[in-house]
Amino acid sequence: MAELESLETAAEHERILREIESTDTACIGPTLRSVYDGEEHGRFMEKLEARIRNHDREIEKMCNFHYQGFVDSITELLKVRGEAQKLKNQVTDTNRKLQNEGKELIIAMEELKQCRLQQRNISATVDKLTLCLPVLEMYSKLREQMKSKRHYPALKTLEHLEHTYLPRVSHYRFCKVMVDNIPKLREEIKEVSMSDLKDFLESIRKHSDKIGETAMKQAQQQRNLDNIVSQHPRISGGKKSKKEACASSELEVKNTSPMSEQDSGILDVEDEDEDEEVPGAQDLVDFSPVYRCLHIYSVLGARETFENYYRKQRRKQARLVLQPPSNMHETLDGYRKYFNQIVGFFVVEDHILHTTQGLVNRAYIDELWEMALSKTIAALRTHSSYCSDPSLVLDLKNLIVLFADTLQGYGFPVNQLFDMLLEIRDQYSETLLKKWSGVFRNILDSDNYSPIPVTNEEIYKKIVGQFPFQDAELEKQPFPKKFPFSEFVPKVYNQIKEFIYACLKFSEDLHLSSTEVDDMIRKSTNLLLTRTLSNSLQNVIKRKNVGLTELVQIIINTTHLEKSCKFLEEFITNITNVLPETVHTTKLYGTTTFKDARHAAEEEIYTNLNQKIDQFVQLADYDWMAMEPGSKASEYLVDLIGFLRSTFAVFTHLPGDADAHSTMSGKVAQTACMSACKHLATSLMQLLLEAEVRQLTLGALQQFNLDVEECERKTQSCPLP
Repeated sequence: MAELESLETAAEHERILREIESTDTACIGPTLRSVYDGEEHGRFMEKLEARIRNHDREIEKMCNFHYQGFVDSITELLKVRGEAQKLKNQVTDTNRKLQNEGKELIIAMEELKQCRLQQRNISATVDKLTLCLPVLEMYSKLREQMKSKRHYPALKTLEHLEHTYLPRVSHYRFCKVMVDNIPKLREEIKEVSMSDLKDFLESIRKHSDKIGETAMKQAQQQRNLDNIVSQHPRISGGKKSKKEACASSELEVKNTSPMSEQDSGILDVEDEDEDEEVPGAQDLVDFSPVYRCLHIYSVLGARETFENYYRKQRRKQARLVLQPPSNMHETLDGYRKYFNQIVGFFVVEDHILHTTQGLVNRAYIDELWEMALSKTIAALRTHSSYCSDPSLVLDLKNLIVLFADTLQGYGFPVNQLFDMLLEIRDQYSETLLKKWSGVFRNILDSDNYSPIPVTNEEIYKKIVGQFPFQDAELEKQPFPKKFPFSEFVPKVYNQIKEFIYACLKFSEDLHLSSTEVDDMIRKSTNLLLTRTLSNSLQNVIKRKNVGLTELVQIIINTTHLEKSCKFLEEFITNITNVLPETVHTTKLYGTTTFKDARHAAEEEIYTNLNQKIDQFVQLADYDWMAMEPGSKASEYLVDLIGFLRSTFAVFTHLPGDADAHSTMSGKVAQTACMSACKHLATSLMQLLLEAEVRQLTLGALQQFNLDVEECERKTQSCPLP
């Protein structure tokens, strides 16, 4: 057992020794530790020393074997050292000589190197400048264009510079500066072009009045031309609009603005009889700023922004244009300026619509026109209501018609304007009625209510020419002679005709049928007769100071005016060409008007007579206790009978047939006489039956009877049949 352990220990020590021989000294620690961890380290030390002695003997053997070779090598090495020293000296000497000889060559080579470097740099510089010069030239060109305000070409140059030239030289610092400046330049171009647009908008705002005036002149010329053509109709026929009339001449005109083939603007209307042409919108306003700005914004991708801005600004301008001045109704010029501005605004928008693609569209124009139409109609309704002068209303109507025709020529619907004119027509009729009320009042107030005296044939024909009167008996009478009516008859008749003419003037150019015009004139004339003239006659009849003679003359006058109504009917028929037998034709109510006036005059006569009788009867002073009657009738009664005789003598001048006692004139005279007699009888009866008369004598009764007999006697000798 002990022998087996000894063999294992010896084997272990052998292994450790081999590890020590083959292992790096840095890793020998763990190996030695394993020796000291065991108990046989003494025996290991013995083995280690024995191994060292073996290695020493091997070294000694090897050194002895190679010693002579070593000595020989050292001897050879010493010889080589001497030869090496010689070689070194030769090399050093050769190097010195070479250095001395190569200095000039090195200098020349350095110079050549520098020359080659410069040549390469110059070539590179030329190449780079060849790339950079176009960039700088384009940038210089851009600056020149900006300076000369050629912004659209500048924008094109900027596009070329950014996308074509700068990418080739993008690594240079000056290019980076340019690249940084490009957005600023774009903004500058946008701002400057926007400034030009603002100037343009201000310009068209100022020129709207002139543009509108020009367009309305063209419309007036076109209307005159159409009237001439309608009088000399051609084979082609039909009414052309302003645009169609000028289309052929427009085809030959080349416009410098974009899309000139669609340019309409304000079309020139050339009158063959006039040398002077009316300028169009493009002649009054330079539209190039809006075209440039539109293209610039389109290129910059901001077209929508530009369109919105333009439309917004024009809407604001439209609202300003549509705001009428507060004193517009005072003069026609106020209305004319208002219309000119509106027409000018829409003529410009129509021009923009036809010369740009989409800056404004038909929907936008229609929306603006709807707003303008409603505001214009509201303004006209308000301001025309203040107008009391029919001449101004008529001028306003003609101006509105021209305004409507002008805009209709540019394709705007104007039916609402003509509908509003029918409203103004009613107002015009009212102003005419007010004016004619004053005219009739002046005629009736200034009339002398006496038959018109005629001294010669000329005056006679003049009056017959003014008033349709025919009387064979009067014509046979020698001069001087008298018409049965007073001066207000021909004057009133002529004023009625003047009123009809005034109504007819308003109906012109309203696109109404003859029947509608006839109906309008008849209705207005009926109002004149039944309201205005009737009231004027009633006022004269009801005046406090009107005399019986005047009332009688009024009866005569109204009788003749009543007969003239059929001539007024014929007069209206002649100017409207609508026969009175036509269905729905309104009849004139003049007959009724004059009959009513005559009846009122008759009633006033009866009333006045009765009042006069009452005044005379109030003067009666009967002594009811008198014992004896007087020898004659009472003085008050004699005066009363004298008054009645003179009054009834007036009635003999009433118009009527001499042989027909049942005519209207006879009836008036008879009725007045009967009424007076009846009223007098009643008044005398009342004197007897008064409550104050409590007793009376036979003498008083005889006196009263004497007065009644006087009345009977005078009645029998009355001048009336």
